[in-house]
This record gives sequence, C-alpha cells and structure tokens, in this order.
Amino acid sequence: MRAKALFNVIAKKASHAAGTPWSFCLALGVVLLWALSGPLFGFSDTWQLVINTSTTIVTFLMVFLIQHTQNEDTAALHLKMDELIRATRQADNILLDMEELDEDELELLRKQYEALAEKARGSQEKRRDPSPLRQRDPRPGPPRR
Repeated sequence: MRAKALFNVIAKKASHAAGTPWSFCLALGVVLLWALSGPLFGFSDTWQLVINTSTTIVTFLMVFLIQHTQNEDTAALHLKMDELIRATRQADNILLDMEELDEDELELLRKQYEALAEKARGSQEKRRDPSPLRQRDPRPGPPRR
C-alpha cells in the first residue's frame, strides 16, 4: 500500500475515533488521573510538564489530522456542487471553479448574485405570492414534514 493511501486510511480511522464520545471520556479520564496523581508527585514541575507535553503533542498531531480531513471533505463537497451546477441547465457554469478565483473576482460575483436576489425579492413582493419558505402551516401542532 502506498504511503499516501496508508495515511488516508489511518487519518480517516483516527478522525472517526477522535470524534466519538469514548475518545472524549478517555481524554477526560487521563486528565482526571493526572490531576489526582498531583499530591502523589507533590505537584512538581515534572508532574506539570507531563500534561503540558502530552497535550501539546496531541494538539500538534490533531491539527494535521483535522486539516487533512477538512481538505478531503471540502474537495468532495466541491465536486458534488460542481456536478450539480453542471447538471442544472439554468446554472451558470462559471461557478464550477469558483474556488480558484481571487478575492476581487469573488466579491464581484457576490455583488452580482446579491443584485439577482434583490431583484427576485422585488418581483416576489410585486406578485404578492410569498415564498413557500415564508408560508407558515396554519394548523396547530408541531411542524409538518
């Protein structure tokens, strides 16, 4: 197995494991055990160094793990959105690689879409046909699905 593929497998498993309640309980247990061992070690500098070093190492490694999983999730999300844009006839294909645009280009696009949204709201109000999102269910009780 290639190193990159191996890293992906390990990162996915570690990311999944780190997000479970068991991991939180384990971390909490370690911290409690460390705190309770304080009197045994006389709250020495070495005792404090153990938790400081341990948490620093774990935090350092988790930063890279979180960044890797975020990059992977973002890439997958972009591909899904690109496919939806590509498959929708009315969609503007210029949006397919929008993440590659610089800040000024993104700001220009944002303003154009804000103007479109404003225009749509104006025509919606003229028709007096409220958006289904604004309609409320007149029936009492919990929201209907």
